[in-house]
Amino acid sequence: MTIPLHWHTEPLLLLLVVGVSWAYAMACGPLRDRLAPGSAYPVWPSVRFHLGVFVAFIAVGSPLDQLGEGYLFSAHMLQHMLLIYVSAPLVVSGLPPELLDPWLRRHPRACSVLRFLTHPVVAAVVFNLSFSAWHFPELYEWALRDRTVHIVEHWCMFLPALLLVWPLASPSRVLPPLGHGGVLLYAFALMIADLPLWFALIFDHAHPLYETYRLAPRVTRFDAQEDQVLGASLMKVVNEVFSLWHMGRAFFAWYRAER
Repeated sequence: MTIPLHWHTEPLLLLLVVGVSWAYAMACGPLRDRLAPGSAYPVWPSVRFHLGVFVAFIAVGSPLDQLGEGYLFSAHMLQHMLLIYVSAPLVVSGLPPELLDPWLRRHPRACSVLRFLTHPVVAAVVFNLSFSAWHFPELYEWALRDRTVHIVEHWCMFLPALLLVWPLASPSRVLPPLGHGGVLLYAFALMIADLPLWFALIFDHAHPLYETYRLAPRVTRFDAQEDQVLGASLMKVVNEVFSLWHMGRAFFAWYRAER
């Protein structure tokens, strides 16, 4: 079966991608001497930031989006994983602290709000409630059938993901990341938090949760139920790899610091 796939070239999406990248480049380039006098150009942070924006565009602007909307639950889950565990950490770690921290100090109210939102408990609860709620069949099907709601769904994945990864990837000294022990506890909690959704997707053997995928033409050798299990497995594997990576880094950094 031939699937009509194409890249999304909507003006709003392209303007957002180009606009964010342009604003970052201006702040780090021509405006750097005014915003952070004497600082060097943040080469590696800029690479991470622009790569994060590129990954986000791949997730929502490539043919992967069409596959996820109309054919494969696993493709839709891959979109979410790219936004949450690849794009969001790259964007957060790509924020230059020499530009970010002075702005936070000049805007104490905004800093207080961000300090609250990036608190590990708040960030984890906000993200997991949003992520789980959007996988209720009623909301999920609504997003598949309404393009505007679909866009809102992706923002409700990406923005809370920025909060979720802040305690692990923050480059800021004003809003710093967790210490080694805190990272171990936080990453372990992230491994547990998605278990209810994972169980619901894996062990609902009676029928697929989402009618769109049950009725969709089969474009792989998997039926709708197997595709749902594949998507749930992808979700869990990516979450585990992300969490274990940060736990391993924290453990060995803690070990070296104590020697």
